[in-house]
Amino acid sequence: MAMTTEAARYFSRELLSWYLANRRDLPWRQNRDPYRVWVSEIMLQQTRVDTVIPFYERFMAKFPTAAALAEAPEADVLKSWEGLGYYSRARNLQAGAREVLSRHGGIVPDDKEAVAALRGIGPYTTGAIMSIAFNRPEPAVDGNVMRVLSRYFCLEEDIAKPATRVGIEKIAAALIPEGAAGDFNQALMELGALVCTPKSPGCLTCPVMQHCEGRMAGKEHILPIKTKAKPPRPETRLAAIITGSGEHAGRILVRQRPESGLLAQMWELPHVLFAPEGDSSGSTAAKRRGRGAAAKAAAAAAAESGAAAAQLASAGAGAALEQHARQADFISRALSAEEGLLVRPTSWWGEMEHVFSHIVWDVQVFRAEFGFWLQAAEKQETAVLAGVAAESAVLYEASSAAADSGALPTNYRWIGPEHMKELAFPNVFVRILRDYWNELD
Repeated sequence: MAMTTEAARYFSRELLSWYLANRRDLPWRQNRDPYRVWVSEIMLQQTRVDTVIPFYERFMAKFPTAAALAEAPEADVLKSWEGLGYYSRARNLQAGAREVLSRHGGIVPDDKEAVAALRGIGPYTTGAIMSIAFNRPEPAVDGNVMRVLSRYFCLEEDIAKPATRVGIEKIAAALIPEGAAGDFNQALMELGALVCTPKSPGCLTCPVMQHCEGRMAGKEHILPIKTKAKPPRPETRLAAIITGSGEHAGRILVRQRPESGLLAQMWELPHVLFAPEGDSSGSTAAKRRGRGAAAKAAAAAAAESGAAAAQLASAGAGAALEQHARQADFISRALSAEEGLLVRPTSWWGEMEHVFSHIVWDVQVFRAEFGFWLQAAEKQETAVLAGVAAESAVLYEASSAAADSGALPTNYRWIGPEHMKELAFPNVFVRILRDYWNELD
């Protein structure tokens, strides 16, 4: 990764000059408050600038200091983050703010090791905070920077390899002009975002094109070299818009996810992983039957659901309708076995896609009517019906009285549109619920 002194000096001088004349007016550039820089860098991870701006402004208005963020209820933080995705970023940011409050009196320290030790902060974010907020000559190497430097110096090493990143960090550090670390690092990021873009680099408008070795070698479209990541795993999820009646008329049933794991503590529509018969990856819960009263109630409800599925299939012809009918039957049986929730799917509503870093959800959504909950069956019967260990089983016995009284498991509740302002939902369910409520207007 050798570079000539002339090319390096030219790059640093021309890039910095271009940035000072052309930099965008972004809200996190209003001052060099390290907390503001920190929040912006976390939000900008895997998210476009235009998308981040309104979220950033609302977030900073609500949590203007690290202490304010540290002391806020997590539910409020997640709600303010709703729509940005990758919610572990928000949790780590708040955890880091709590560390700043407890260790540093609420002030982000001008100390590289102390900043790097905060929750959720890696080498890039450390470099960004230290250089932008404190003007320390620390490199901040993200995907934009690796792309720019790979092209300019015609580096053909795989940027997915840690050793390549380390080498590029050394180059970036050597390029920083004295006394201008913050502006220079932002200039590198800006060039990658606006000019030296991934697919269509704007070489003719690039301020450093004269000495760009990648352009001169005709390799600007193939650099940087990066090993393709493993594609995300596809999953079909079946979700239910379960409508209430009586005192819950006009509302739908939602549930809260567990305290840990993917999308922890966020709210969602009840949904299950679709694994048709013959697919060994699926739960066998929906295929088991018990011999007690609760099992008979569940079987009767499943039979009614099967009839509803048949009605869906008979409503028209075609493979799609038949698939929807099978899915309607599956979700009814699965929610009964896994959650103790008896519902009757009435129609297919639509579908949504949601992309995680490692999974792609294809969410098939069904309208459904609420039936009842199953309560207080003995664990052995639970194991027979649900196909899980008796020690961890939870089953509910058929009880119209419990349903009428509005009794719900603690992680379930009935909501109307007004509750969307207070509960945090993953973006895929925000979109589904928004479209559903809009249909009713």
